[in-house]
Amino acid sequence: MKKLIFLMSIVCTLILSACSQSAPQQNGAANKDETVSKGTKIASLSIHLTNDLLALGITPVGSVVGGDSKAFLPHVADRLKNTKELGAATDPDMEALLALHPDVIYADEKYAGKDLSKYEKIAKTEVFDLDKGTWRDHLNQVGKLVNREQQAKQFINDYEAQTERVKTLVHKKIGDGKTMAIRVTAKELRVFGMVRPLGPILFDDLGLKPANGVEKINKAYEVISQEVLPDFDADAIFVVVNDEDGAKKVYQQLQKNPIWLGLKAVKENHIYTIGVQPWLDYSALGNKLALDDAEKIFAK
Repeated sequence: MKKLIFLMSIVCTLILSACSQSAPQQNGAANKDETVSKGTKIASLSIHLTNDLLALGITPVGSVVGGDSKAFLPHVADRLKNTKELGAATDPDMEALLALHPDVIYADEKYAGKDLSKYEKIAKTEVFDLDKGTWRDHLNQVGKLVNREQQAKQFINDYEAQTERVKTLVHKKIGDGKTMAIRVTAKELRVFGMVRPLGPILFDDLGLKPANGVEKINKAYEVISQEVLPDFDADAIFVVVNDEDGAKKVYQQLQKNPIWLGLKAVKENHIYTIGVQPWLDYSALGNKLALDDAEKIFAK
């Protein structure tokens, strides 16, 4: 009898020991999977893809910088303090990229070139055609890759709700008037067209009516002369002035020009100066921040 009790106690001890060992193993596996999921190191070779990742709460380990600023774009720089700069998208710093040991590389087809092997030798490479579809499509594509499809959907839903609020504010000021957007550089004057970066947010999201001839510009922008500004017959003009001193000087001179002073938009005080960034950052986060800016401008 004593022998039987002794054997039963050993069996019970072994069972309890097995149970106590199996539970930590299961928890450990779960934690490992969670760590792998959250700790995936993504290197982004597109400022737009970087900002799509940020919109989903993911910070890349490395990212290319803005071409003109040669640094992270100012509206997201504070979110990239722990991200390595990888140079310009047109010529990424391959040594810096290699040193990061990324798990995956996100590249823009336009700049990645035909030879992807140099990236694929470093890590798995996902290539995006950012000229195809909208930023919403790009965000959904990224969301699917990082298993954050629901977050992408929620971001877009929130954006649509904000768009309706801002649209109401804008139309209270501009009404059904015709709108255009121009960019002043040190060398030329540009009028933005119907496509990215600026056309979609003005004419699709905010539902503004394009000024005469703008609807025919199916590219990012068209260079114009100051003399043709009256031909657009715009009731409101959004103005982007480049950061360089030369551009600011050109705009100051333009504001004194009789042609400018005779514009309907100028006479009715419907000139709205907006920043290069975030307005020209055609990404999920860029467009959201542009809406924030518009909400402040038109709530006054």
